[in-house]
Amino acid sequence: MGGLVITTFSANLGFLWSELPLPDAIRAAANAGFDAVECHWPYETPAKEVADVLAETGLPMLGLNTVRGKEGENGLAALVGRQTEARLAIDQAIEYAVIVGAGSVHVMAGIALGQDARQAFLNNLRYACNLAHPHDITILIEPLNKYDAPGYFLQTSDQALELIASLKEPNLKLMFDCYHLQIMEGDLTRRLKKCLPFIGHIQFASVPDRGEPSKGELQYKHLFNHISRLGYSAPLGAEYKPNGKTEPTLGWMKWRDIYPQDL
Repeated sequence: MGGLVITTFSANLGFLWSELPLPDAIRAAANAGFDAVECHWPYETPAKEVADVLAETGLPMLGLNTVRGKEGENGLAALVGRQTEARLAIDQAIEYAVIVGAGSVHVMAGIALGQDARQAFLNNLRYACNLAHPHDITILIEPLNKYDAPGYFLQTSDQALELIASLKEPNLKLMFDCYHLQIMEGDLTRRLKKCLPFIGHIQFASVPDRGEPSKGELQYKHLFNHISRLGYSAPLGAEYKPNGKTEPTLGWMKWRDIYPQDL
């Protein structure tokens, strides 16, 4: 008979409690029982203010993103001829992450295609990894689906694993977003097992509407249990879009305590 599995969760404050100022959103996540928080682009809020409220609540900040660039670019790191801007964005993200104690930075690739874009992305990722290493920060890359992010350079887990293998940087990992990868690839049970050694963070949302995980085509109670049985114990990132207020959508959090034999 299996023992109790405790799954921990991180609130992505880019979507959850997005109507609140970031410090108040962190407090709301703590009050709701989350174990950690993460965000998209926190830069309008002074990092010291965020660090203070993290200390107040006791929640760790797992990660944040580099800026998107101009409207519609969705990142800079794979854009040919934009190295200076891409590296300024990396500098900004890592500086902020150091102040707030974030463990990872997601370097956004942008809308790009081809070998030149791949080389630009690799060059900027190596820069990011070297800059982040002394601070024990992980650099993440995330495949995005072709419907929400048409033309995005990185779209599949296999492409991400190939980039990670090419660079051989120990602090470069995959952001495994179940929502994006179900749309692009599916077979998540096997894909999670294959990617596990290279995963730096896991996120989730329902498919196809990116809402709370208690609906849609994915059985997250199974996936959460599967992730735990694989030995992954870091908080899983709730990066979904509530239809209205966040609190009424949180019933799925009861799945944090699951007996493996029940599934």
